[in-house]
Amino acid sequence: MWCVYMKLVLIGIGQAGGKIVDEFIAYDAATGANVVRGAIAVNTAKADLEGIDHLPRDRRILIGQGRVKGHGVGADNELGAEIAEEDIDEIQGALDGVPVHEVDAFLVVAGLGGGTGSGGAPVIARHLKRIHTEPVYGLGILPGNDEGGIYTLNAARSLKTFVDEVDNLLVFDNDAWRQTGESLKGGYDALNAELVKRFGVLFSAGEIRAGGDVAESVVDSSEIINTLAGGGISSLGYAEVDVEEPERQGLLSRFRGEEISLDATQTTNRITSLVRKATLGRLTLPCDVSGTERALLVAAGPPEYLNRKGIERGRKWLEEQTGSMEVRGGDFPRRGEGTVAALVLLGGVTNVPRVKELQQVAVEAQRNIGEITEESEDRFADLMDSDDELESLF
Repeated sequence: MWCVYMKLVLIGIGQAGGKIVDEFIAYDAATGANVVRGAIAVNTAKADLEGIDHLPRDRRILIGQGRVKGHGVGADNELGAEIAEEDIDEIQGALDGVPVHEVDAFLVVAGLGGGTGSGGAPVIARHLKRIHTEPVYGLGILPGNDEGGIYTLNAARSLKTFVDEVDNLLVFDNDAWRQTGESLKGGYDALNAELVKRFGVLFSAGEIRAGGDVAESVVDSSEIINTLAGGGISSLGYAEVDVEEPERQGLLSRFRGEEISLDATQTTNRITSLVRKATLGRLTLPCDVSGTERALLVAAGPPEYLNRKGIERGRKWLEEQTGSMEVRGGDFPRRGEGTVAALVLLGGVTNVPRVKELQQVAVEAQRNIGEITEESEDRFADLMDSDDELESLF
């Protein structure tokens, strides 16, 4: 198999980060994408590491045992940052066996509302950038507004720090994706699956299997790296439609001219329509598309449906919408999904209402810092007290 797709080392920190990395591993196994070349989950809470299903136990790293005894940091992201800094050698030790020369980038994944992830992710990213030449990207999950003031404040603080420490920060906003009436756990499981599906298609674009279909215009890892170059915050759009997947024709059939022929106008219109839906529909981070610095379009599906004219029209439309002259595009032939999809990566978005809202929260928090600090300390104290009571029962 030729390796032109993205090969990643994943570091999940905190509960959300660990769960998402675990979901990536499951996606990798189910699709055979082979994107994940190394992965670890890092946490201060032992129970969160126990809740991981697919990542081997020796890849789950418990930090801060001397300070919080495996009980977590209680949404105190300053404590989360301190512990990550103190135990950075242990984290690095877990990555020493990863064949870094075979990977294209590191991806540090964290929920930005809790304590361990929001505090520790920027610390780990800074450390990786100091010792590796490969790009270090972040994948940050913003909490919903209903999760509480301390989580919103953590996200406001962490977002600024995290984006400064990575080569690009990909963002997924839970608030824009939660369905009304969903249970908290069920909601997060569904969100994680949606998130991984989208980023999984992005990172596996360009995969070419022996004897498989070859793209007309290959989207390789360098296209993704170039789109994410220049830093800042990025968002991802995705749209798909079910199609009747034609049976793949053998080589003899091709020589006889028996290949399946689809209506060119229909396939062109389908691609351009999907590009519009992906761009103007529900993005991982809702934003004003105009002013985007760079963009990448990937059309995925059975090759018979990947009309080159449609992809080029979609790319030009994306140029008009974003105002960017750096809009790359290509196709990703894949069979077995029964869908044609368009994925749009918007690199370096600037007009993001949610980020402005978080910035305002941070400003207001400075005025009430004493009250917020007290709330965070109370949460941590309550957590430690409840754990001590449980231990006294045994």
